[in-house]
Amino acid sequence: MRYLTAGESHGPQLTAIIEGLPSQLPLGKGDIDPWLRKRQGGYGRGRRMVIETDEAQVLSGVRAGRTTGAPVTLVIENKDHRNWTEIMSPSPGGEPRKKALTDARPGHADLTGGVKYRHKDLRDVLERASARETAARVAVGSVALKLLSELGVQGANYVAGLGEIETRESFSWEALDTIEDSDLRTPDADAAAQMRERIDQAKKNGDTLGGILEVRFRGLPVGLGSFVHWDRKLDGRIAQACLSVQAMKGVEIGRAFENAVRPGSRVHDAVYYREGTYARDTNGAGGLEAGMTNGEELIVRVAMKPIATLMKPLPTVNVVTHEAADAARERSDTTAVPAAGVVLQCVIGWVLADAMLEKFGGDTLSELQERVAAARAYAQDY
Repeated sequence: MRYLTAGESHGPQLTAIIEGLPSQLPLGKGDIDPWLRKRQGGYGRGRRMVIETDEAQVLSGVRAGRTTGAPVTLVIENKDHRNWTEIMSPSPGGEPRKKALTDARPGHADLTGGVKYRHKDLRDVLERASARETAARVAVGSVALKLLSELGVQGANYVAGLGEIETRESFSWEALDTIEDSDLRTPDADAAAQMRERIDQAKKNGDTLGGILEVRFRGLPVGLGSFVHWDRKLDGRIAQACLSVQAMKGVEIGRAFENAVRPGSRVHDAVYYREGTYARDTNGAGGLEAGMTNGEELIVRVAMKPIATLMKPLPTVNVVTHEAADAARERSDTTAVPAAGVVLQCVIGWVLADAMLEKFGGDTLSELQERVAAARAYAQDY
């Protein structure tokens, strides 16, 4: 499978085209819009989430509630565009445009992107670099998650830490309703209360906060990915997808950084044969060995840096005058950590769905389901 997205933060819409989906996959707005709403939620979000009420239009590739095998086109309207029509117009003239940005924000794409593409109005950079683009990727990822669900795979995400506050309750699949009901996507009510206080203080100080997200998938068959070439290793593909999301700066599979300082006897997962199948009592590998799924739960942890737009800005340089300036202030969030877990589940879901089709093939959903079932049966009897 493959997809492309297009659109700017304050342009008329975001567009995504997905190619390679099998036919007969049940798909409609009810499979996509709930994920878009989840992305907009979470304590610490800014005013843009009030303006936008994201929902997807399905413009091609789906008929009578099922995919046809043709490319699927999804569109998400930017309702705030009505306030930016003149500023974002593709028509020539009117320069310098209103709301031109020349005071580059440290930590953002502004300065580097301006140098790369030779823009002095850095809005030409930030409009595409904005995390608004993740709405399109959540729409795409929700389709992948739908496909995975039809193949018996379930995913989840939660906030493992925000700022210096850690979620102390261990993740469990039984706590999913609690996570979904939490505005901080954590099963730990005490930690959530501390996180809210920390966010309120950061907002008061004009500051921002990052955190740690954890994404899990269960029900994955053995053998997705491969060890035979560097670009087919699934852990590498997952890491690339996660780090392509705005503000993500680190990825680990399982507890990789903790495991790095432990002896192998306390890291690797002993294998047993019980009741006619292979079993492990631990999951230090986080569900991946040598670039392949091993049948255990996939655990991916991702570090998100604080958002680069600060209401009390850092020093910078004006790219037109080269004089000292305060960094530009754009409407932004104090934190988007809870929403980031939703985005990450979607982008990882895409990688896993792609790996499913890569391994099992099939032009229709039923073909794919039959082949996945046969592979699970073989692994059980191996």
